[in-house]
Amino acid sequence: MADKTMSVDEIVGRLRSGMTLGIGGWGSRRKPMALVRALLRTGITDLTVVSYGGPDVGLLAAAGRVRRLVAPFATLDSIPLEPHFRAARQSAAFAMTELDEAMFMWGLHAAANRLPFLPVRAGIGSDVMRVNPELRTVTSPYEDGEGGGRGEEFVAVPALRMDAAFVHMNRADRLGNGQYLGPDPYFDDLFCEAADEAYLSCEQLVETAELTKEAVPQTLLISRHSITGVVETPNGAHFTSCAPDYGRDEAFQKLYATTPWQEFAERFLSGGSEHNYQSAVQAWHEEQQ
Repeated sequence: MADKTMSVDEIVGRLRSGMTLGIGGWGSRRKPMALVRALLRTGITDLTVVSYGGPDVGLLAAAGRVRRLVAPFATLDSIPLEPHFRAARQSAAFAMTELDEAMFMWGLHAAANRLPFLPVRAGIGSDVMRVNPELRTVTSPYEDGEGGGRGEEFVAVPALRMDAAFVHMNRADRLGNGQYLGPDPYFDDLFCEAADEAYLSCEQLVETAELTKEAVPQTLLISRHSITGVVETPNGAHFTSCAPDYGRDEAFQKLYATTPWQEFAERFLSGGSEHNYQSAVQAWHEEQQ
């Protein structure tokens, strides 16, 4: 079986402007931030980003890389609204498709199963239909209405197909199997299966046998068949959480949220590598002591 290990630069080198990119994790939790930062070091732009949004969305929006965002929200969790997303949205810097969380999930399911859409109840009677006039409804072809009459009406949520996806796991092997050890799998497996290519970063690369040595098989969320490349990026979800390896760096997240973008980018994102970013963060923390 193929060794799928790559560097972060090799991974982003396979992307191109104008593509649709899915980013796993949830809010400010287990985001593949090292890959997002590597993407920012390229000239890639005009992206359609599909995400349960967090600072991944904020960074890309602030840097002007997003053409359209497909998301149910963009939050830093302990800070309810992602500030750089908010600024970009208020200035109409990109188009947005706003979906209910459940609609978003079923859009991923549809894409993972190579279906054009899936019918859902979520969205009916809400402003989701008003702000997304392109959405359509479908009627069940079965006599499942009251008294055996006309079938129920559903929203036809279109498949969220992606050219590429980024996800971050606690552990992975060189074949592309990925393991989460925290309390929530989020929907990272669906992101990988819904994308033409999927790239997995992890806290630690281990031998395949180690993945189930101290954890149950159900933690093996990502299967190698859906992964194009895998890279070890210790602390690679920073400043989001990656439980149980580490929690959210709340102090640094507050700095990110309150610092003008150019100032933040100059200090922490201009060093040319993930190592330089991690060193700059460490230096900042030492200054606070």
